[in-house]
Amino acid sequence: MIDLLSIDFMQRALIAALLVGTVAPMVGIFLVQRRLSLIGDGMGHVALAGVAIGLVTGVAPVWTALVAAVVAAVVIELLRTRGRTNGDVALAVIFYGGIAAGVVIISKSPDGTPANLMKYLFGSILTTTSSDLYLFAGLAVLIAATTWALRPRLFAVANDEEYARAVGIPVLPLNIVLAVLTATTVVVAMRVVGLLLISALMIVPNAASQLIARSFSGALRWAIAFGLVSAVGGVALSYPLNTPSGGTIVLLAVGLFIVTAVAATVRTQLSRRRHDIAETHPHEHGIECGHEAIPHGDHVDYVHDGHLHAAHESHYDEHGHEGVHSDTTGGAGAAGTVGAADTAGTVGAADTAGTTSTTTGTAR
Repeated sequence: MIDLLSIDFMQRALIAALLVGTVAPMVGIFLVQRRLSLIGDGMGHVALAGVAIGLVTGVAPVWTALVAAVVAAVVIELLRTRGRTNGDVALAVIFYGGIAAGVVIISKSPDGTPANLMKYLFGSILTTTSSDLYLFAGLAVLIAATTWALRPRLFAVANDEEYARAVGIPVLPLNIVLAVLTATTVVVAMRVVGLLLISALMIVPNAASQLIARSFSGALRWAIAFGLVSAVGGVALSYPLNTPSGGTIVLLAVGLFIVTAVAATVRTQLSRRRHDIAETHPHEHGIECGHEAIPHGDHVDYVHDGHLHAAHESHYDEHGHEGVHSDTTGGAGAAGTVGAADTAGTVGAADTAGTTSTTTGTAR
């Protein structure tokens, strides 16, 4: 690693990877929520046309790619919300039109060789210049600051546009902002990851984070961590392995996703083994059931024939004997899936017991 840091182009590539690994998951988490996971691919196709225009005209390809991608982002969003064409169809037309225009235009450029095209499509650690790095850093700071400032509103729109519109949130402007952020992220990442692979760095880390996170903020933190490991690790590995940086980054991200999925599955299975279900009884515990209610962490246990019972979905869990809280509760709560279910069940029980506000706040 020390040898890599002594090489100028590797220093620039690693800094660019650090920027991309941070901002790509920040934007991607909202795309995943809106089920627009492939929109980054479309932006990459259009950005290729911008690169081609830059090579033909002698203008810096980064600038022309940025303009082309941003214009396409706005057009796609307007067509999706106000046009007669279905959003997916409009996206597909721009996908294919962008890459076709890029191939045709770049063939007319003196630099339009297959090798030159490949470095834009799949990334190359040799292509990041100092001037590019300054531009990427500025754009990355702008993306991160905008996403962080607007994250509550972007989250609301991504989850339910109709509700967001009903409470007065400007849905269309926020959707356009998200589309522009996506286009800008594609351009920032094109030198390192490549125009055809950047979408993976926006989506795969978020897919992995949702397997283990229990809240939106937790998912965002995990996604950024996975993105940084994938981007920086992929660039660092691509040099000694002599492989394209974009492909190496994405393979590392996919590998992290697989490991996370396996670990989450194992954790869920282990937590289920520690999940003791109380015996069935015909009545529901509540404020007038006649059984003592004992606060226990983020929920309420009820004393029933010397046992502590806690509501969980359609049944009651065994939480030990009266006066003693067993470790079973901690084990179940620690697991992501079971813990979430426990909290949901507790809310139901607390509603009956008259403690809705306290438990609901905990669940949130």
